[in-house]
Amino acid sequence: MKHPPASLAFIASFLFPGIWSPLVAQESGEGGPSIHKPIIEDAVKAAIYADNWFQLYLNGNLVAVDSISFIPHNVVAVEILPEYPMTIAVMAKDNADPVTGLEYDNTNLGDGGLILKFSDGTVTNATWKAKSFFHGPINGDMRSPKTRHTAIPADWFEVDFDDLAWEQATEHSEEAVGPKAPFFQHDLDGAKWIWTKDLGLDNTVIFRTVILSPPNGAPLPPTWPRGEIDASNRQSKP
Repeated sequence: MKHPPASLAFIASFLFPGIWSPLVAQESGEGGPSIHKPIIEDAVKAAIYADNWFQLYLNGNLVAVDSISFIPHNVVAVEILPEYPMTIAVMAKDNADPVTGLEYDNTNLGDGGLILKFSDGTVTNATWKAKSFFHGPINGDMRSPKTRHTAIPADWFEVDFDDLAWEQATEHSEEAVGPKAPFFQHDLDGAKWIWTKDLGLDNTVIFRTVILSPPNGAPLPPTWPRGEIDASNRQSKP
């Protein structure tokens, strides 16, 4: 069976949104097998805001890094190709001196916060796991500040990483986090601000969750070709 040209497939994507159709299949060659290739409408939109910085992994692959490490605060919006089950791992960092835990030349005690929403219905909330790896200043002592660091596991973003002993994330109010203007310019409705229990003193936090299927009830996507590019960034330091 011959498939329609790509132009017809493109039109069909608008006429029949949300339906995985063989119209988007492309043949590898005369008599070869059909390969169902995703189009950009199959992608899921993601919006992430971290106070102050984050990196996001999906199923072990690095898909987004905050391009601004401190200020101004910003929302990172990207498109991702979903694959379920989807293991989400996020490292978020509040700006803090590694020795004192303070910011602005050791004159201020900062706070963290992470909020995330995907257009498939995935949102941050208290069902996520969270663990702190950098805490301070201990007891909030700004006069003689000291910090506590825990080694970050090299495989913290992997699908098979064991986070069973980690605590659940804590939801924090918008007032407690105090997001800046970009937060109000993006669709983050339904998502919760999360961190550990200690919003003010935990400075590096890793979050993990597993999404088994689209939370909005959309059908599971087909098995698309994923390529051979290693997007894990495993050689870099977290």
